[in-house]
Amino acid sequence: MIYIVDDDDAFRDSLIWLIESSGHNVRPFSSAEAFLAICHEDMAGCLVTDIRMGGMTGLELHSRLVESHIMLPTIIVTGHGDVPMAVEAFRRGAVDFVQKPLDDTYLLARIEECLRQDRVNQKSRQRHRSFAERFALLTMREREVAAYVVDGKLNKQIADALGISIKTVEVHRSRVMEKMQVTSVADLMQFGLPAEISGIWQDKIQKDETA
Repeated sequence: MIYIVDDDDAFRDSLIWLIESSGHNVRPFSSAEAFLAICHEDMAGCLVTDIRMGGMTGLELHSRLVESHIMLPTIIVTGHGDVPMAVEAFRRGAVDFVQKPLDDTYLLARIEECLRQDRVNQKSRQRHRSFAERFALLTMREREVAAYVVDGKLNKQIADALGISIKTVEVHRSRVMEKMQVTSVADLMQFGLPAEISGIWQDKIQKDETA
């Protein structure tokens, strides 16, 4: 889905015609506020938004999406562009900053790039969602061991830190790998740990090392 947010009715209609003629589904909105009302983290597609609108601007809209963890690739369009605005748009993660009058071919190519990027983002979100679901199956002790493993600690170091035997560490470590459906520490480390768990146990690791 290509979401268009622009308060200029005529321009919005011309964008709808252009994008639909290229074979894409379009959902238009006349304000950033109206668009935000339907947003959710699992949205797929891309956003094309004007920068200057009554109420919230396109830059403000993009910032709100990022703050809400809605990673929708965004193209910002303006009829009053300047270098500082373009820099700000890219700094906030926009895919492109396009000035009116639009080059139709260029805009459609950038939309295709947004959609390719979104497909990558969707796969990444799905992987991390699956990882989080598997992580939830771990016991607290297994999470402790996992945190030390991700930190690069050896079994003996983990055993000393937790006050358990090396054999027990090996058992917990094996269960972690089985439940997380990974075959190596490298596979586990590529995901890291949920921030709230990782932060807690990194603090514990540091305290153990300085004790």
